Amino acid sequence: MSENYESDTLQDFTPEAADARRVVVLISGNGSNLQALIDAQSHDALGGEVVAVVSNEPGAYGLTRAREAGIDAVVLPHREYESRDAYDGALIKVIERHEPDLVVLAGFMRILTPRFVQRFLGRLINIHPSLLPDYQGLNTHARALADGVAEHGCSVHFVTEELDGGPVLMQAVVEVAADETEESLKQKVHAREHLIYPIAVKWCLEGRLQFTGEGATLDGTPLPPHGMRMSHADAAEELDEDLEA
Repeated sequence: MSENYESDTLQDFTPEAADARRVVVLISGNGSNLQALIDAQSHDALGGEVVAVVSNEPGAYGLTRAREAGIDAVVLPHREYESRDAYDGALIKVIERHEPDLVVLAGFMRILTPRFVQRFLGRLINIHPSLLPDYQGLNTHARALADGVAEHGCSVHFVTEELDGGPVLMQAVVEVAADETEESLKQKVHAREHLIYPIAVKWCLEGRLQFTGEGATLDGTPLPPHGMRMSHADAAEELDEDLEA
């Protein structure tokens, strides 16, 4: 009798599927990094689901990318708010309506208020087009070329109240060619952003990358100041770039 009971129970038991981890992406423009996340999700390589895309710019092409992927696309124009704090308060409400596990900045061209940062601290990440802490802020490619650097790249980092100053999670390096232009460098850096951002998002959603008071950790081990760094050669191989070029 006990055998029959156990057998019937097992036959009738259907494990409940774990709810997918939820991601909200903030954009202001084209949304190429958003597309990289959408592509990763379509191949079950994101570790979660982009449930909403929010833009402060109504004409941002990234909103079209979201709609085409069946993702909720929300326009929240910053010009309709009297202050930065008022806008961020409204943005918090829009984001929290979607109950995200992670908030991802993907070309969101707004300086965030301390109130906003503290609300999502530890689950708010950004990608920046330089090897942080070098070249915080804007015009990173032109500044790197002007300085004659040998290496440039991109960084994924946790967002803190210091602009582009949060703990770095991951970087990818570009070796700067002798005949490099701002446009060619920008394209190489973009390719690396699209390579590492989905990985960083996945590892955050899986709990492998975490924010602590002292910095960031991977699987409980503190990361160095530059986080995990993908070399130029490794990135070029992943991207099928010509190393002889």
